[in-house]
Amino acid sequence: MVKAQVRIEIERSPESVYRFIAEDFAQNYPRWSPEVKELKIATEGPLRVGSVGRQVRVDQGRRTESLFRITQMQPAARLTFESQSPSFLVDYRFVPNQDDGTQLTFTFELRRLDLMMRPFEKLIRRAVQDGARRTVQNLKRLIEAEQEPAAA
Repeated sequence: MVKAQVRIEIERSPESVYRFIAEDFAQNYPRWSPEVKELKIATEGPLRVGSVGRQVRVDQGRRTESLFRITQMQPAARLTFESQSPSFLVDYRFVPNQDDGTQLTFTFELRRLDLMMRPFEKLIRRAVQDGARRTVQNLKRLIEAEQEPAAA
């Protein structure tokens, strides 16, 4: 398994951060993750546990297509996606901090490496960690630019 976890402080409330990531996922996900070339939510209505989506990504020149499902969704607290092929987990946790902001923890787990990719595991680990860092930095920049700060 290849795992990356990154925390970042965002100067917006957990509700605002959650809204940007979870409630407005279909519009915003390709913005904070520009590797996403196609995104389709197959389930009608708002995102919820059990919602299914399909994405096509191009990461470092490698195209991957995956079907994913929301497995956890707790308003202003947690959002988790899982996929079986390729096997991965993406988890966002939202924790209020003392300054009316949010500590966002982003976790990405690549649960299996194909046999032919195992010789490149060290490079893959580095790319996954760099991608996780970029993800949270993009989220912070976009959310703080667009969402209103909490009332003082």
